[in-house]
Amino acid sequence: MKKDTIQAILKSKIIAIIRGYDAETCLKISESLYKGGINLIEVTFNQAVEASHVDTAAAIKAINDRFNGDVLAGAGTVITMQQLQMAADAQAKYIISPNTDTKIIQKTCELGLVSMPGAFTPTEILTAYTHGADFVKLFPADCLGEGYMKAISAPINHVPLLAVGGVNEKNIGQYIKLGFKGVGVGSSLTNKEWIASGEYNKITELARKFVQNIMGQA
Repeated sequence: MKKDTIQAILKSKIIAIIRGYDAETCLKISESLYKGGINLIEVTFNQAVEASHVDTAAAIKAINDRFNGDVLAGAGTVITMQQLQMAADAQAKYIISPNTDTKIIQKTCELGLVSMPGAFTPTEILTAYTHGADFVKLFPADCLGEGYMKAISAPINHVPLLAVGGVNEKNIGQYIKLGFKGVGVGSSLTNKEWIASGEYNKITELARKFVQNIMGQA
């Protein structure tokens, strides 16, 4: 199962990030993304509202149940063991964090889930990878610049990197050119105004552009 998830990430390359919605809305967003060709969904935990964590787990499970393997949902902003266990219980396929926490990485691997911790420096990237991370999320990628990304990719080109932060339909192909295995995309794709007005067709149209632009560089 874990190997299949890794292969799906390497093939699809785009993880859409959903923040702050209930399970029903997450399903609608996921359906619109799937119609546009995106089949990887990250539902994030809100650290400021602990009561919402149950809703996050419910949304992850609802997506995986609804699509039965055609869409793979994982948990984002996982920074505690409790959140990790909630995500695992909700059948999350991968665990994404904004930071490098070796205990979270190791526990994720023990649970048989794909580990995607966040890192900013070469030391953090290698620490994450040597402790078992399957991918390392370079975050926030848009703060670093192309020069930085080229510089670190040479000595650590054995580490599968994902770019997260500031990725949009116009620059997405550039990250693949730089050697990233995939990207995480948030508000530039899951537009809050469109969701609020029920214009899910616009998300589908934009998802198609993301897919077209990234596959052109794959």
